[in-house]
Amino acid sequence: MSKQTQSVAAAIDELKALLGERLSQSMAVREQHGRDESWHRPALPDAVAFARSTEEVSRILAICNRHRVPVIPFGAGTSYEGHLIPVAGGISLDLSGMDRILRVSAEDMDVTVQAGVRRKQLNEYLRDTGLFFPIDPGADATIGGMCATRASGTTTVRYGAMRENVLGLTVVLADGRVIRTGGRARKSASGYDLTRLFVGSEGTLGVITEVTLRLHGRPEATAFATCHFATLKGAVDTAIQTIQMGIPIARVELLDEVMINAVNRYSRLDLPEQPTLFLEFHGSAQGVVEQARAVEELAVANGGGFRWSDREEERGRLWRARHDAAYAAKALRPGCENWATDVCVPISHLAEVITYIRAEADKSFLPAPVLGHVGDGNFHMAIVVDRNSPEEIAEAERLNRLLVTKALELGGTCTGEHGIGLGKREFLLQEHGEGVAVMRAIKQALDPSNILNPGKLFVPVASDVAGQG
Repeated sequence: MSKQTQSVAAAIDELKALLGERLSQSMAVREQHGRDESWHRPALPDAVAFARSTEEVSRILAICNRHRVPVIPFGAGTSYEGHLIPVAGGISLDLSGMDRILRVSAEDMDVTVQAGVRRKQLNEYLRDTGLFFPIDPGADATIGGMCATRASGTTTVRYGAMRENVLGLTVVLADGRVIRTGGRARKSASGYDLTRLFVGSEGTLGVITEVTLRLHGRPEATAFATCHFATLKGAVDTAIQTIQMGIPIARVELLDEVMINAVNRYSRLDLPEQPTLFLEFHGSAQGVVEQARAVEELAVANGGGFRWSDREEERGRLWRARHDAAYAAKALRPGCENWATDVCVPISHLAEVITYIRAEADKSFLPAPVLGHVGDGNFHMAIVVDRNSPEEIAEAERLNRLLVTKALELGGTCTGEHGIGLGKREFLLQEHGEGVAVMRAIKQALDPSNILNPGKLFVPVASDVAGQG
């Protein structure tokens, strides 16, 4: 028996004593916790620990750190870059049972929740308060997972991303210490901004167990519109001009003609198979009308056909179709997987990069629909691949590299919201250069034994093996 195997066995024995039946070695449970929504190959944890409190997480991490056993935080399993795949084995730490809403302050417009609370669960709880939490990545992710991956989504253009809406955190460090970052004040000049450090750290610096969030007032009125265009440029230019004019649009989503075809088939719609904007307006009854009319003028000037509605049923049906777009893309080739990638660029370059990658994707033998949150310069490409075909994987890698390289050339980032995980470690170095050495130094300081989600963020080197300094 190897030293690592002995260490894992010893840790599991201690965890069983702590958790009882909430420490599972069942193959079905391990398989469930060894995959996410990405194309990356699954890997099995040695066991799955189901935590119910910050105190339990602290004790679990202290045990695993003492035995130098990897710990991989797990929320809802909705990540796109392999964040929760236990590439070095170890313990998958399931936080989904930590699903209590601990405090709501309507007066201060904030809320504190455990990390396992789901996005939809939170908004259902807040329904009678007149407040809501607006960040909408599409998936019904956990709040802790959304913090760890610095999630954003369809409403970022109006309400910001997780980075702007997290006020404070409770975090358990690798050795079991518990720290609290930030607070409930809306601004602070007190020390390093540890909250921002952990938001987007992908489980590599600590385990987030509680989150204090900024809330927003529910809009008095909501209106929805679709607008189809003969060209991608017309659609993108309309989105850019909307932002530049300061129209306070709540959502502006782009689906290219390939994605519209997929959505029509999957969600049984009959939208024109052209580049299309999905638009949503929040505000007073008069305000949403004024916003819609202003965008309509821009759309028509760019060759668009504009149709808007304030009917809740139609709005819900179309947004459900938008949120199911990833599944619609996957359904283009049953049995295959989405290689989901994303970039973000300054909006002045948005039309250039989307037009470029659409032209390159059209030359490929793989379907690759494009959709995005174009109001903030972020968009996605879903390359549908047979994971068992080396040829297809190589082609997907080529398209992904073309997209990311172009985005970086234009002053953008290799990922706007999916994160680095396993899939974009190389591009992190390309984007940040020597800054990655600083990130590694922070990781080494907080997790010297490299037990927290090893293999993620950084291209591995010998010293990154879990259990080594």
